Formats: sequence, C-alpha cells, structure tokens
Amino acid sequence: MKSVVKNSVVDSAAVETHLAALRACDRCPRMHKPVVVGRAVASRILLVGQAPGDKEPKLGRPFAWTAGKTLFKWFHGALGWSEEEVRDRVYFAAVCRCFPGKKDTGGDRVPAPDEIANCSAWLDREFALLRPALVLPVGKLAIAQFLPTAPLADTIGKKFPVTRAGHTADCIPLPHPSGASPWHRMEPGKTLLQRALALVAKHPNVAA
Repeated sequence: MKSVVKNSVVDSAAVETHLAALRACDRCPRMHKPVVVGRAVASRILLVGQAPGDKEPKLGRPFAWTAGKTLFKWFHGALGWSEEEVRDRVYFAAVCRCFPGKKDTGGDRVPAPDEIANCSAWLDREFALLRPALVLPVGKLAIAQFLPTAPLADTIGKKFPVTRAGHTADCIPLPHPSGASPWHRMEPGKTLLQRALALVAKHPNVAA
C-alpha cells in the first residue's frame, strides 16, 4: 500500500499555543487533573495512547510508567531511538488526556463516551495543525478511534489509510504495552507486533 506523504511546515509556536489551551481544559468533571500532554513537537508522526494512568499526572508526561518502559523498548529495538529521542521526534496524543480514576472493582476506569467525545476535539485540532503522515494508535481504545472494531490479530501488523479532520494519513496500529495484557507476549501477538514495528521503521517519515 502506498504511503501517504505530503509536505508541510508546522509552526512550533502554534503547537505550544495548542498545548497551553489543552492544559487548561476542564470539560470533563469526572476526570482527574492535571491534563497530561507530551512535548511541543512539530512532528508528522502522531502517537495516540488511550488515557494516562495514575502515575503520569504526577510525573508530567505520557507513558511515564511500566507500559511506557515497554513501549520505548519496542521503539528502541525497531528504530534504535532512545526514550528521549522518541519523545523529541513523535507527538504524543491520546483518546483522553486526563486520568479517568479507578473503578470500584479495581483497575483504571475506562473513559465514558461523552469524555471521549469531549477530548476528540483536541485530537481533531492536532490533525489539522500537524497534518501527520503517520499515526500510531496504541491499544484497542485508540485503534477504535480510527478503524472499525476488529480483533487485534486483524489490525496489528498492517498499514491502513485513515482520514480525520479532512486529512489523510497512514495508520499503523500497535497493541497496548500494558503488563496486564499478555497479547503482545504470546503468538500471534509477538509476530504481529514485530511486523507492525517493521512497518513503522520503514515508513518514509521515520526512515528519513
């Protein structure tokens, strides 16, 4: 499948302005502040996580804890990039940017549909601002924002064209690196994950 690559110049100051507005967002009263955002990277590679855990608000960055260590290990193995290089080269977004809180039964609460809808406007703005050439949704909730619901085995290891906010990009889904999920540590997940990372590594906006 042919990659979607378009030339664009992103205004770094506009990214800073966007993040400042995002940090001030108070649309979802059930969400726990602060809003968690990544670095003001004017990148055409957009990573979309699910939602911060309880550690990310304290540490002030996305994927700051155990799942992040696994994610950055994947990128280092496939691309040779350190965590700092990934954070400097990839714009980190998410389905929801605030910690949803814990469920009564334990574990993190899944964001409600209205919370996902509220936060989707920020993602639309980022598509319009960054015009990404490559989108990396991480985990089922993030993948579902771009592709029809399907088993991970039908989406991981493949590249899809996706359109959002009037902009078309390549989409390479990744499984969630959570330690609670064994999918990426057993077959066919292990093989499909490596296939997905190989697609990322050879994408023009990564290999350049």
